[in-house]
Amino acid sequence: MTILPPEPVRPPSSESASPKILIEDLRLSYGPKEVIHGISFYIEPNEILGIIGPAQSGKTSLLRCINRTIDFTASAKVSGIIKVDGMDVRQMRNVYELRRKIGMVAPLPVGLPLSIYENVAFAPRTSGMRKKSDLDGLVEKCLRQAALWDEVKDRLDSLGTKLSGGQQQRLTIARALSHQPEILCLDEFSIAIDPVTTMRIEEVLRELKQDMTIILVTNLVQQARRLAARTLFLWNGEIIELDTTEVMFSDKAKDKRTNDYVNGIFG
Repeated sequence: MTILPPEPVRPPSSESASPKILIEDLRLSYGPKEVIHGISFYIEPNEILGIIGPAQSGKTSLLRCINRTIDFTASAKVSGIIKVDGMDVRQMRNVYELRRKIGMVAPLPVGLPLSIYENVAFAPRTSGMRKKSDLDGLVEKCLRQAALWDEVKDRLDSLGTKLSGGQQQRLTIARALSHQPEILCLDEFSIAIDPVTTMRIEEVLRELKQDMTIILVTNLVQQARRLAARTLFLWNGEIIELDTTEVMFSDKAKDKRTNDYVNGIFG
């Protein structure tokens, strides 16, 4: 299998398109404890941004702020600006529209207790898609995008929870794609699957990048190196460094902690 280097990402300029996501002075506290400390960065359309860092650095919390699932945590207090397509998500009244725009894939596959077909058809059907031919086409498209169609096309009525771990994770990706998101957030998607399946999903992500923006939170620093055009190093709720992946994984990184982390000296 040939691994291609990530494509470079240009910095924003007056002539460039607006960033897909813009975060300014984001702070997050759980009760009295602040866990994200005034971070700012942008993500370009159709970019894969890798986010790396030790456990408890705020990576998952950051994703939850972007799609506002942080709202489910009563003790959470968010301040700052998070814009998606120029709109401040914290000011959006229709949070469901936001979450349809942002697909989420959790570290462990959590399949609905439904058939493979219904796992993928559930969200579009809930959103009003009723025509069977439309649902059939969308289910096939999403399963193909998740590199799962050929393995399950003859047993779509089987329970999704009966699939192998790697297949369930790809089903989770298909389900995230079923509402045709513009942004896909992956939170350590490969933590519970084997290396071969991980590489298959990575190939899928390279193709999906043509149609959407991807945020890749990963505990595998080499995965960020393979996939991301830029990598953000988050530690204790602060951005230690954000640069092209080429720089972050070389001796040109500006912060010694970056070099230490990507080389496995700590974390």
